[in-house]
Amino acid sequence: MTAPRFDELIHAPTRLSLVSLLAATEWAEFRYLREQLGMSDSALSKQLATLEQAGYLEVSKSFVGKRPRTSVRLSRDGRRAFDGHVAALQEIVAQAGARLLP
Repeated sequence: MTAPRFDELIHAPTRLSLVSLLAATEWAEFRYLREQLGMSDSALSKQLATLEQAGYLEVSKSFVGKRPRTSVRLSRDGRRAFDGHVAALQEIVAQAGARLLP
C-alpha cells in the first residue's frame, strides 16, 4: 500500500490527466498523448519537460525512418508520486463521505 501524499505538481489538471494516462501504459508515444489529451505540441512538450525535470518521467527519443519519435513513461518516482497522490485524494473523498453520513 502506498502512503497518501498530496502532490501539487501532479495535481494540476493537465498534468493529472497526463500522468493518469501514463499510469495505464508501459510507454506512450508523444502523438498518442497529444491526441488523447487534446493538447498542442508546445503545451504537451512543456508539461512533459516539467514532469521530466521533477524525475517523474523517462523520455526516449528515436527515429522511424527520418521521422523523430518521442516515447514517454512514468519513472519509479513518478509512479510512487502518482500512487501517493491518488491515495491522498481517496482519503479526502472518504473523509468527506464520512461527514455526510448520519
